[in-house]
Amino acid sequence: MRTNSRRTVLTGFGVLSPIGSTPDALWQALVAGTSGIRTVTLFDASELPTHIAGEVPDFSAKAFIDKSYRRSLNAMARTVELGVIGAQFAIQNAGITKGTISPQRIGIEFASLMGATDLNDMAGASKIASPDGQTVNMTAWGSPGLNEIAPLWMLKYLPNMPACHTTILHDIQGPSNTQIPGDTAGLIALAEAARIIRRGTADVMVVGSSESRINPVSMTRFNLFLQMSKRNDDPTHAIRPFDATRDGTVPGEGSAVFTLEDLTHAHARNANILGEVVGWAMGVDRGKKGPGLARVIRNALTSAGVHPTDIDHVNAHGTGSTLGDAFEARGIAEVFGRDTPVFAPLSRFGNMGAASSLMELACSVFALKNGQLPGTLNHEKPAADCPIAVHTGALRTVTKPYALKVTYTDLGQCAAVVVRKWDS
Repeated sequence: MRTNSRRTVLTGFGVLSPIGSTPDALWQALVAGTSGIRTVTLFDASELPTHIAGEVPDFSAKAFIDKSYRRSLNAMARTVELGVIGAQFAIQNAGITKGTISPQRIGIEFASLMGATDLNDMAGASKIASPDGQTVNMTAWGSPGLNEIAPLWMLKYLPNMPACHTTILHDIQGPSNTQIPGDTAGLIALAEAARIIRRGTADVMVVGSSESRINPVSMTRFNLFLQMSKRNDDPTHAIRPFDATRDGTVPGEGSAVFTLEDLTHAHARNANILGEVVGWAMGVDRGKKGPGLARVIRNALTSAGVHPTDIDHVNAHGTGSTLGDAFEARGIAEVFGRDTPVFAPLSRFGNMGAASSLMELACSVFALKNGQLPGTLNHEKPAADCPIAVHTGALRTVTKPYALKVTYTDLGQCAAVVVRKWDS
């Protein structure tokens, strides 16, 4: 049950995604069954085995950021830009402007990872240290080569940079932290922000996530070490959650940022409430067998004070990988069996890593708010090793007030959050 009387509600949302970069556009794309997976255009990926991804189209941070802060874009990689603009959108969507909230009473929790270096940032030093392209002279790298690397190079890629720039830009002086445990980072950031509000340390928290995986370094690494779908000729059907014909995942990029707020504070300023965060849990399923994930799910339900029968739908990670989907399905089935619909939205925009869980959660927040659950794309032949009831096809009427969001990492870290439809 709740351990503190301060309730935490979602009062704003900012989004940059392959299928829509406003809350309304995202929802309409979900309803329409739109896919954002397409051939990579940010660089020439044609020689890679998998060269499709979920890109944010026509993104330009310069078009949105305050003019006085534009020079700082030189020290931002694309992941950081996505996070900073996503946070700006979320703050604006919540109706918050500088001076309306004490800077000490608003904080930030962000989910992001170390960004992959743009090749051009290392090109000069690499040419000096390895003129033949075969061997590396470390002495040359450390002396004349180092002079070719921009002094602020590291600051472009550090995972705490989205939070750092956002606090400066919006004068956020409350608690500030960055979470980095991969795909679970967004839910962990949300849970920590809720704890901060419940213990009275802040009244408003910006809870965000961003990642861009569409670059030569990341895409090469994924093709080498992850199970990637090879459906390059049919990208919109590439990610097939819990399907018998699934053959891997596809990377994506984007930013999903919520404003989380104490309910009394939200009422006092007549904020628009999107939903309520009522419970959460984290843990590890070492070996990714299923019982550990099931334990995390049960702990989240207990934290929210609800039972499996109270849940309208489970929002799954559903990456389309053979082993990952089977593991996740086992954990979900242990708690819900086939009685609760499972919704897996990742197939629409790709695996965004640190940005995935909040992007996926947003889909359920809007489903609860609008009273309709979109269908899962590309689930056509239920897999025998995924004993769950995946919702597909037409919109389904939401019949219960709660949804559960589940996610995990390749190392077996697990997280779950329960959100409630807002009605009072």
